[in-house]
Amino acid sequence: VRVEGDKSFIIIIVHSFNINGDIYSAKMKIHKKRWNIRASEMSKNTLNPIRAIVDGMKLSPNPDKAMIALSIGDPTVFGNLPTDEKVLQAMKDAMDSHKYNGYAPSVGYQKSREAVANFYCSPEAPLEADDVILTSGCSQAIELAISVLCNPGNNILVPCPGFSLYKTLAVSLGIEIKHYNLLPEKSWEIDLQNLESLIDEKTACLVVNNPSNPCGSVYSKEHLQDILAVASRHCIPILADEIYGDMVFPEHTFYSMAPLTNDVPILSCGGLAKRWLVPGWRMGWILIHDRNQAFGQEIREGLVKLSQRILGACTIVQGALEAILNSTPQEFYQDTIGFLKSNSEICFSALSSIPGLNPVRPSGAMYLMVGIEMENFPEFENDVDFTEHLVTEQSVFCLPATAFEYPNYFRIVVTVPEDMMVEACSRIREFCQLHYRPCNQESNDLDQ
Repeated sequence: VRVEGDKSFIIIIVHSFNINGDIYSAKMKIHKKRWNIRASEMSKNTLNPIRAIVDGMKLSPNPDKAMIALSIGDPTVFGNLPTDEKVLQAMKDAMDSHKYNGYAPSVGYQKSREAVANFYCSPEAPLEADDVILTSGCSQAIELAISVLCNPGNNILVPCPGFSLYKTLAVSLGIEIKHYNLLPEKSWEIDLQNLESLIDEKTACLVVNNPSNPCGSVYSKEHLQDILAVASRHCIPILADEIYGDMVFPEHTFYSMAPLTNDVPILSCGGLAKRWLVPGWRMGWILIHDRNQAFGQEIREGLVKLSQRILGACTIVQGALEAILNSTPQEFYQDTIGFLKSNSEICFSALSSIPGLNPVRPSGAMYLMVGIEMENFPEFENDVDFTEHLVTEQSVFCLPATAFEYPNYFRIVVTVPEDMMVEACSRIREFCQLHYRPCNQESNDLDQ
């Protein structure tokens, strides 16, 4: 048997004799198949930056201190933020009805799509059931939106820092990512000049995440109108990631993008995960806000076809959706926001007084970004090294912002119980006090 590259052959040597007794040999090569299974290029090109960074970190918590994870964007982890009883009852009723055990249309039940359309409809941005695609979570909504708008070789514009899933999805589809800058000194507003400079003939979509993960920022109406003006000038459709819509602190207001424009077509992605505190239920949606038929029938048909790949979202949740949207009391939303704001204030106030750290005050969502003055922490190479040692010494895990393409920051999730937030901030202070070095100390040491 001989192996050549990825093929194997059986070599048969045949001996023959002539009348004089001489021996002649001939070789016959017969191909033999062998297993040759390779991962697809799409799978090889799929990378979750958060997982890549976290899996590469050496996380060994201090055994003398209980672990406090401020890294997970799941509000249900600690059990202190349950969903409302009416939300649970809607699910029980849907299940007990036995009406939702079969397949639904891939885009969702008509009645459920009508419920979403009615909930988000406004005079400036009217919606009907046909404008709604139900999806398996907001993540699938984003995937469908990118897939229907872009071809391999196109590029999309995404925020930096920004949610890593945009890159994960786009790169696996052969779509280039271009990062536009957010400005921490302006509460993470978009650098519009930088944004506009990135647009070219291959730009297929502008992704706007408001309120923001990982920044916790909430854009003003004026800023959103400025963003829409850029999209309008260049005829670029917008993918509005609004999964944290209405999760804003009392002194701020959430403005959905669609009602603010008369001409820019928008695919708005949302879902139940965050506002209703049920990320595991995997219920999301795309709201198709067409303007002057810019999307036309082709984009709508494309979304329907793409939705047929997995035959839609969970039918039980679809059956409960109308009741969830219409029966959840305002007090539930207000209590959730009140808790998130209180925890954010505790965290921001505590970290603002720590030399070497520069937290950026959030306005909504569930997150807070903290800048690290790395020159004052010479023991650490970068934000990954900093947060890794924070786990080792203090058993506090914050996500390094390198995961969001934004080094020398880290992200804190503010959904943990208040006592854990206070304790975590105290440990971060202790850690920083131990490792902080004034910038001029090194030169002073040399002088001595």
